[in-house]
Amino acid sequence: MKQNILFITLCLALLFLPFLLIKEKPHEETVPAPTSELEIACPILIEVKGVKEKIPLESYVLGVVAGEMPVTFHEEALKAQSIAARTYVLRDTNYGQVPIDRTVLKQVYVSEEDRQKKWGSSFHQYEDKLEKVIAMTEGEIIVYKDQLITAMFFSSSNGQTESAENYSGNVIPYLVSVPSKSEELYAQNRSKQFEFTHAEWSKAFNMKWTSTIPKTFQITKTDTDRVKSVHMNGKSWAGREVRTLLGLPSTDFTITFQSDKVVVETVGYGHGVGMSQYGAEVLANDSVLAADILLHYYKGTEIKKFSPCLKSP
Repeated sequence: MKQNILFITLCLALLFLPFLLIKEKPHEETVPAPTSELEIACPILIEVKGVKEKIPLESYVLGVVAGEMPVTFHEEALKAQSIAARTYVLRDTNYGQVPIDRTVLKQVYVSEEDRQKKWGSSFHQYEDKLEKVIAMTEGEIIVYKDQLITAMFFSSSNGQTESAENYSGNVIPYLVSVPSKSEELYAQNRSKQFEFTHAEWSKAFNMKWTSTIPKTFQITKTDTDRVKSVHMNGKSWAGREVRTLLGLPSTDFTITFQSDKVVVETVGYGHGVGMSQYGAEVLANDSVLAADILLHYYKGTEIKKFSPCLKSP
């Protein structure tokens, strides 16, 4: 009887031994490429309008960081910019399937040749710095509920960022207003003043100058102290329209009518939505790491590792 029990026990042990030897694979924080009828190229190449050859993703990111942020910035700020730039281009090009502009309307890309001209004798020093930054963030992206975000960024703010709702009327949960303090410590040209003659003002708004303009002039502002709309002589313009018409750096502006001119004072540079680059520099110099800089400006998001070449186990 004992021999039978021992035999049965041995058989059961041999049966379950393969399952006991299988180790669970560690969980990887990766985001696969999107499901699409088109095959995603691996490695991903970015087609930049006006550039002859397609550019490997990480090389493209380096060129964008060089074009969008001062290379003298703190390493953590540059790392934050590189992750935002990578996220932006992957979403905008659908993982390299469509081309992207190299202008401020999308992302400014600076080629290696242009970087050499821009940096001169400091080229190798700055290039090495950016190569290190890009390598340290390789493949990192920003997601909201496992979807790539629209990683908007701009130069400097007025002390707080603008919400997507105020900017475009669209509610985007990760693009809300957040504090961005002390930028004036690094952004020396954050505040500017512009002067327009009455003739220049009239031309900009396509109206004849009359004494009623200053009397009828009214401004409404958003909760972030940016101009939402301007009313004048029975007509109205959105703050973004006025910024374009007058060539202003931001929609945070005040207007003073004088006897012979109009004085406009502005604060900040850019649309104000998403990550403030000078705000990132402030945080980096206050020992805040890149990931935490991004999580401050893009609320409720996560930093994950993107792998375009994931294979089935």
